[in-house]
Amino acid sequence: MGAPLRLSLLAGLFLVAGCSKQAVPLPELIAVPAVSETDSVGTVGDDAADDPAIWRNAADPSQSLVIGTDKKAGIYIYDLLGKQKSFLAAAAVNNVDLRTITNATGDIILVGASDRSERTQPRLALYTLDSVNAKLSPLANIPVGTGEAYGFCMGLLGGDDLRAFIVTKEGSIIDMSVTLSDGAPSIEVNHTYKLETQTEGCVVDDRTGKLYVGEENVGIWSFDLTQNDPKSTRFAVLKKGELVADVEGLALAAEGNKGGYLLASSQGDNSYAVYDLETGAFRTRFMVEEGVIDTTSDTDGIELMLGDFGSDYPSGIFVAQDGDNGGGTQNFKFLSWDAIRKSLNL
Repeated sequence: MGAPLRLSLLAGLFLVAGCSKQAVPLPELIAVPAVSETDSVGTVGDDAADDPAIWRNAADPSQSLVIGTDKKAGIYIYDLLGKQKSFLAAAAVNNVDLRTITNATGDIILVGASDRSERTQPRLALYTLDSVNAKLSPLANIPVGTGEAYGFCMGLLGGDDLRAFIVTKEGSIIDMSVTLSDGAPSIEVNHTYKLETQTEGCVVDDRTGKLYVGEENVGIWSFDLTQNDPKSTRFAVLKKGELVADVEGLALAAEGNKGGYLLASSQGDNSYAVYDLETGAFRTRFMVEEGVIDTTSDTDGIELMLGDFGSDYPSGIFVAQDGDNGGGTQNFKFLSWDAIRKSLNL
């Protein structure tokens, strides 16, 4: 009789241990409603919408613009109601970003993108944005490096050091300096960094000179661009309830001289992870609420810009690609940063 009793006790201990392990709570997943959504991209029945960028109209914030890529067709420009303002055909543009450059003739809104039309030859596509008419004009398309162009981001370091970063699907990060002379751009490759596996999302903190890159099945890395030969530093790792593969788009909520948050698209659980920029600590996570405007799923690119964008977005706007918008189409959802902060107690 002794052996069965020991087995029963062991079974009970294993059961208690199993229940105890399962009882560890995951960080709460908070739902925040979208304020608006864009018209769907034109490509139907395929994975097409990918990455957004935001231009803020300082003179009239409510007239700001959102740029979004359809990687099968081209680049859209939307107003803050999500209505399409223009479209430029560019069949293989994947990720997009922008910076405003001031020169002797005034401001130039430079839009850059990763062009993957040649799967073994990354290309840097550059455009200028006519903010009054909400239209893009092609400026240059420059081949650089090897591999398949995938992610893209820009940085403006020290106020005048314009940088562009193409991330290849194979994990290379091509760091380029961009110079505009009489409206014509030229580039110089500074470094090529390497991560081990598939990589896409990236973002630059212009204040600190940090580049953040998402390795899809590993986590998030940072590179200190103020160093002569930057090395990768682990910023965040995959962890259930925090960040789930694939790691996709990255965005910054820059506050003060170096504070704020890094947001990441946690595609595996349809949520967005929030990290403290200074410490790298995971803070919280959220999803888009299923409501009058539907939720998001399988999000690729995200973008966030702080500042006044009008009454609907008094302290900033967050934009997320929606991989399943229903009806075989995809689009982008707009959320208020003020609502996100309040909901998450940030």
